[in-house]
Amino acid sequence: MPEYYSSIGEAVGAAMQHNIRLTHGLRAPAGEAPLQVRHLPPPPTAPYSVPGMISRLTETAEPAEVAAIVEEVNGSLIGALPQLTELVAAAADWTRARLTLDDPDRSPVFDTWTRLAAAHAMLEDVREQLEFAEDGIAACPAERTDPKHHRIVNELRSRELLADDMGPGPQQAAPVLEGASRETLRQQAARATSPHAGPIPAATPPSSTSPHAVPAPLRASRSR
Repeated sequence: MPEYYSSIGEAVGAAMQHNIRLTHGLRAPAGEAPLQVRHLPPPPTAPYSVPGMISRLTETAEPAEVAAIVEEVNGSLIGALPQLTELVAAAADWTRARLTLDDPDRSPVFDTWTRLAAAHAMLEDVREQLEFAEDGIAACPAERTDPKHHRIVNELRSRELLADDMGPGPQQAAPVLEGASRETLRQQAARATSPHAGPIPAATPPSSTSPHAVPAPLRASRSR
């Protein structure tokens, strides 16, 4: 997402206006925020982002790999779906603190809270359904069946996610070492998608001679 704009569409519109002014030699109006857009890395460079996981979830992927991807999405601590569920819950609680029920029949804030609460309940149901689906995915056959069996079920994917933008992106992520832990990979992916992250330290393979070695602390610059 952009840093100064509420949506991708608004950022693209601002970028178009910026380019028009450059073409005609015009200056930006006084007080207008500078154009700054967060870089969205290509999916292969961020395998633990949602676009990265979607790019890994191909028709030729092994059942165990697909089940692991769903597990990553639904993980109770850092999964994308639990985080989204908590975000909706926080928005509902924010609305709850602004309720006035003097006239329950005419309370737009209560209507908004009701919608957010319903969305939260739906997300909780999705999490439960995905937990059951993990076992089913792992038990699926690895080979694809005859396409004639696929025609009776609709395809659900309808769009490709935005993977890049205008403007410079963050520094190239450090290469992933064979045998690196999931936590190391997640940290690299998180830093690769952060617009304020400093240089990404190279991952160090575990050493048998120093079992108690502590990794160097991660530092993030706050330059504006």
